[in-house]
This record gives sequence, C-alpha cells and structure tokens, in this order.
Amino acid sequence: MARSTNLADTGAPFTVAQVLIVDDSVVARSVLGRMVDGTRRFRVAAALSDVRAALDYLANHQVDIILLDIEMPGIDGLTALPDVLAMGNGAKVLIVSSSADEGAAVTVQALALGAADTLVKPGIGAFGGRFAEVLEERLARLIETPAEPTPLSNAPTRFAPVAAPHDFDIVAIGASTGGIHALSQFLRAIPASFQVPILVTQHLPISFMGYFAAQLAVLGSRPCEVATDRMRVRPGRIIVAPGDAHMRVARMSDGWAVRLSDERSLSGCMPSVDPMLESIAEAFGKRALGVMLSGMGRDGAEGAKRLVEAGARMLVQDRESSVIWGMPGAVANAGHASAILPPDELGRLVARQGRA
Repeated sequence: MARSTNLADTGAPFTVAQVLIVDDSVVARSVLGRMVDGTRRFRVAAALSDVRAALDYLANHQVDIILLDIEMPGIDGLTALPDVLAMGNGAKVLIVSSSADEGAAVTVQALALGAADTLVKPGIGAFGGRFAEVLEERLARLIETPAEPTPLSNAPTRFAPVAAPHDFDIVAIGASTGGIHALSQFLRAIPASFQVPILVTQHLPISFMGYFAAQLAVLGSRPCEVATDRMRVRPGRIIVAPGDAHMRVARMSDGWAVRLSDERSLSGCMPSVDPMLESIAEAFGKRALGVMLSGMGRDGAEGAKRLVEAGARMLVQDRESSVIWGMPGAVANAGHASAILPPDELGRLVARQGRA
C-alpha cells in the first residue's frame, strides 16, 4: 500500500500513494498520469487501457487508489466495478469519466456499487483550468484520515440486551462519502416486511436526489421519496433529505411529518445529519434509533449526542468497511455507539430488533 519516502531537501517523511489509471484513451492516460506524478503525495503505479489488463495487474500488485473510466470497449467500468473492488483488496476507486455528467444515474450507480467518489473528466483538450487541483483534492480525500482519538478498547460491538422485541419507532441514517454503498448493504439486509419508517440524510447535490431515492426504493424493497415540507412519516417507507434543505421531524395533528429548514448547520453541510438526529431525539426520545455510515468530517456527532442523551441508541459503521471513518468514528470515539459493525450486519441487527 502507501509507502513513506524522505524528501531529499527537508528529510521530512511523507506518504506516497500508488495510483492505477484505467482508461482506454491514451491521451487521457497520459494527461492523468502527468497530473498524478506532478503531486508530491501520489505516484502512478500503472496506466492501463482496459479492465482485463487492470484485473491482471491487481492480481499481482497492490495499489491505494484506482482511477477508473466508465465508457471503455469490452467490459465497461460500471460492469467491472465489483470485480475491480474485489481484486483491489482495499484500494479505493475514483470514477473519472465524462459520462458522470450525463445524469445522476451513472454516478449514483457507481457509488452504490462501491466507488468511493466520482469526478467528471473534461473532454480531450480541456484538461486545463482547475482540473489538476480538483483531482489532487479528491485523491487526498481518499487517503486522509481525519484527526481523531484512538477508539476506546472497550467500545461496544453489539447491541446490549433489551427487554422488548420492538423498542424503536423510527430509524434515522446519516451518511456521506462511501455512504451510498454502505446504505445499499444496510438496506439489502432488511426484509420488505420491516415497517418502521426510515429517514436518510446523505450528502449529495440536489440534482442527484430523484435517482438516489429511486435506487433506495429498489435496494430497500419499499417506497422511497425525496422529502417535501409537511410530508407525512408513514410505516414501511423511506424518506431522504433533499439536497438543499435539512430534514426534521415534528408532530402534526394526524401524526408525524417532515419539516424542512435551510439555516446554517454546525457542520456547514447542506443537508446536515445533526438537525435530523436532534429532531428525532426531541420527538421520539428513547423510541428512536440512529445509524451513522461512512462519511468525512463530524456531521451528525452533535445530533448523536442528543439522541443518546434522550435514551435512544446509535449504531455506527466500523472503520474497516468505511471509505472514510470520519462521521461514524466521531460518534464511536465520543462513546455514543451501541454497536460498531459492517453495514450489512447493522441492517440485520435493525431488522431483528424492529420486529413487532
């Protein structure tokens, strides 16, 4: 994986991450390669023209990051993504493709299949401007570990026993980078018979939300809608926060409803996980359940604290399965996690506890 190298001029150690480029365009491979090698933190391990060559290379070499195009002759990048992830043995995949800007479908599908991030590749001859800078920022995001205290050795790894078989009335999930893939694993583990309503705040632009909701409906085997103000919270449904507003829950005369707001959040995120968790803590108290999946930063940490103080539980994704253990790590390191598990195991746990 990444290696330490000493700078000749300073003697200061830094980490050089190995990058594999997979793109059928020789021009794109050349330009991307120069950009990667032009940084101090990344080096091109290989630049290959098709998926089969990439899989052969990964069978014998370890890399940290894979830059993968989508539209390629033979096996396309989207079809090959699961195999690339498996052969990559922990390498993070950044989709770099011009097709990522043709609609949210391709991007959300790639993220749901396990890509860590996506980046629109400019046309040949249009690689100038800030693209090199943006590429380096995206690469850095995938290898950086946010400063965080070492998790406590006695951090819980499973639910504590509970007296009642059905002890929560709502599930609220927060996620960001790597969260769509984690959500897909989480929801696949929950049967269609599960009737507890599920709220999701995932950091995504507003233009992605319609397709994202449609994907979650398929993955979760239940209706899923993008939240609108005063939308009723009903059993057996998923509601996702829109890309331009925070999602809260409030009591109405005929039950519970979503309320949208656009005030600045503590994390600066829009939408933010904190308002969602804070509102269900206030509305449902100990009858709520929070879940924190892969994501960068600390969004949701304050809301999780409020939820736990209200007597509810927080479940978090484990470090090993997370693309970035920032958001779940912040909750775990604060001592607010009742379980720290991979997303599919979290889903099975929620399904067991949620049976009426």
